Amino acid sequence: MNATLHYAFLDESGTVGASTGTHFLIVAVLALSNPRDVEKPIRRAFQRALKKTDSKFAPSEVKASNFEEPTISRLLSEIAQKDIAIVATIVDQYAIHVPPKDMEEIYRQATARTVRRLAQDFPRLELSIDKRYTNAHLRRLLEKAIRDEIENLPRQNIIIQQEDSFSRKELQAADAVAWAIFQKYERDDSRFYDLIKSKIADETVIQQSDWRIKKSPLRGKF
Repeated sequence: MNATLHYAFLDESGTVGASTGTHFLIVAVLALSNPRDVEKPIRRAFQRALKKTDSKFAPSEVKASNFEEPTISRLLSEIAQKDIAIVATIVDQYAIHVPPKDMEEIYRQATARTVRRLAQDFPRLELSIDKRYTNAHLRRLLEKAIRDEIENLPRQNIIIQQEDSFSRKELQAADAVAWAIFQKYERDDSRFYDLIKSKIADETVIQQSDWRIKKSPLRGKF
């Protein structure tokens, strides 16, 4: 267990829903002791994109799904050179036969379990989550799910913030990481995943049939 303060940035890729969403929902978080380590590569990726884009159509932030593959590949390679740890949860939504009443519970549970696994190694965290919800009640439900999941961990001290990725470049790095893992599972394309594979500390696939049950059986690690 590392008692040093770490910063963590979490984002997801894929859409929620056993019947209407993508096959896989990916939640990924990257942890590091110095946020500037990933902020700089994001700035460089953004500047490279601006040079290739008409100013009228310039992007406002780095979103992996909207950028050219060479730019994202270079970004992921630069991220992988830093002292980071990645924890990912992969929900196999085709395995869901009894969905929760609120489909967002799938995302909340996946996020909570991801944070718990990270917090087991890094109990002192400043966690930034890409702001999925504009509704304050839904943001509270997400934080409650995380707090409930980690409440019995010893010596954990976690600050949780739900922030706009436009203002946090580190969240844009988390977006790229989640997207890379999504390509592997959803598209059977591991080119981007392979660039960050060495930094993945934990990669867990959830194949849970009944989502009325909080805890899930896990299909091992990668």
